[in-house]
Amino acid sequence: MNIIETGIDDLVILEPQVFEDPRGYFFESYNYVKLKNKGIDLVFVQDNQSKSSRGVIRGLHYQLNPHAQTKLVRVLQGSIFDVAVDIRKNSPTFGKWFGLELSDENKKQLLVPKGFAHGFSVLSATATVLYKCDVLWNKASERGIIFNDPSLNIKWGLNDSEVLVSDKDLLLPSFDKADYNF
Repeated sequence: MNIIETGIDDLVILEPQVFEDPRGYFFESYNYVKLKNKGIDLVFVQDNQSKSSRGVIRGLHYQLNPHAQTKLVRVLQGSIFDVAVDIRKNSPTFGKWFGLELSDENKKQLLVPKGFAHGFSVLSATATVLYKCDVLWNKASERGIIFNDPSLNIKWGLNDSEVLVSDKDLLLPSFDKADYNF
């Protein structure tokens, strides 16, 4: 598995070695020992999966400490633009975002550490997303940032007329009013 730096500390892309032949393909999407040997020591305790239609934006979500989560995000079907925003107050990249396309074709994964808000937009007709979490979901610690915050200026890869956001996510605060403790 290749580990690709993003320019933001601790936020990395994992690119598996894919073995293809006429029958299809095989790859390891997660191997604790191999990642630990490369300095990534994580044990995941929860898997989440969603299916969404083109234009859906989910996020930007995170959990407060002590329930903050590291997420390993990948796409099982379709294509998304995956985004992580650094919300660690003492980080040199505080308030910066990183995004990349994850798809069933490129098989890349984004490792989103604690201290980041996470979201994605669906670029294909539908997309099925799976992400592993190292801490269980905790409703009381759920927080978020509005997806279209002008100070972040995230380019979601969609036309405004395509965007579909949940009522809950439309009520999220702006970046400067968000509640975070990292």
